[in-house]
Amino acid sequence: MNTDRTLRTFTDFFRERGHRLITGSTLLPPPSDPVLFTTSGMHPLTPYLLGRPHPQGRRLVNVQRCLRTTDLDEIGDSTHLTVFEMLGSWSLGDYGHSQSLRWGYELLRDGFGIPRGRMHATVFGGDDQVGPDTESLCTWRELGLPVELTREENWWDNGPVGPCGPDSEIFVWTGDSGTPPQGSPTTDPRWVEVWNHVLMRYHRHEDGSLEPLDRPSIDTGMGLERLVTVLQDRTSVYETDLFEPWTRLLPPLWDLDEPSMRLVCDHLRSSIVVLGDGVRPSNTGRGYVLRRLARRLLTTLWRDDPSRTLSDLPVELVEHTLDHFRQTGGSGPVREVLLDEERRFSTLLERGRRVLSRPEFQGPLSQEDYAYLHDTHGLPRDLVAGLLGP
Repeated sequence: MNTDRTLRTFTDFFRERGHRLITGSTLLPPPSDPVLFTTSGMHPLTPYLLGRPHPQGRRLVNVQRCLRTTDLDEIGDSTHLTVFEMLGSWSLGDYGHSQSLRWGYELLRDGFGIPRGRMHATVFGGDDQVGPDTESLCTWRELGLPVELTREENWWDNGPVGPCGPDSEIFVWTGDSGTPPQGSPTTDPRWVEVWNHVLMRYHRHEDGSLEPLDRPSIDTGMGLERLVTVLQDRTSVYETDLFEPWTRLLPPLWDLDEPSMRLVCDHLRSSIVVLGDGVRPSNTGRGYVLRRLARRLLTTLWRDDPSRTLSDLPVELVEHTLDHFRQTGGSGPVREVLLDEERRFSTLLERGRRVLSRPEFQGPLSQEDYAYLHDTHGLPRDLVAGLLGP
């Protein structure tokens, strides 16, 4: 099942059950939101989960593009991506948790063809404030799925205060097809979480107390790229059809080790999406996130061969990414910005090397040195550290 069919299967399933498809077509949150980028599928829906009526009703489904910078150091492994998509469904005070779990199981089994024997659920087992989630436990047992009770692993919140509640996660066995599933999600890493169903039941106050919400809601989230990796029986998201053009075209162009190639693929792809949403490089805010991505990929690209250049980047990769994320600005402007950023960074590196070659910067640098280099010469601390080496 390729990525496009996976997307259609998910949205069609919930639309057939009365859910309205809402837009998730931008990384940029509403102007009133203080965050730089949308980080999760439920992020734009927080006011409605807290009780505000949604203009499109009480049953919603969407595909939300997201960006997270908290995992940048993990980029290069088999699962983490800077820009990714979340498949989400919501019941805003409509159906309950049991119905959500039943539909989740039905879609995974019948829509995506995952055998029941390869699924495992986890459920909140209770703590000092809230008892166990017996409704979810009974639902899974009725459906014939093995269940594991946990505490913190199955409690969802978005910080120390705000909406929260127990969640139930569905895992899929990814071990060798000839090996029967073993252990449980907390004891064997071959159980991979694919879908989280949150019962948004409480509001946590600053003193830690929980107040029941007047209208409990259901919020589910499933990472598209992780799901596709499981459905296509791959060990890495970079082995799926989503990255097929990247893994086909870049290795012959640039000879990099696997973690470095993955970082370059991820950061280039993410930069294209951010540019497609109208962000331009700058020294602050969203533009700085974009600049940081570009400089990280260029640093990796030039580490072994300074002659490598983004001017060799195949247009097909830019167009493939813009098409997948339904962005219409065209590949030309995106390439122009990337090449301009490459020129700017190359010039900055040259200036940085000249400045750091001065005698006063040959020893360990003080905080005052870093401040001077930044304020006078425009050299950020991370760039200086990179030029100085280990």
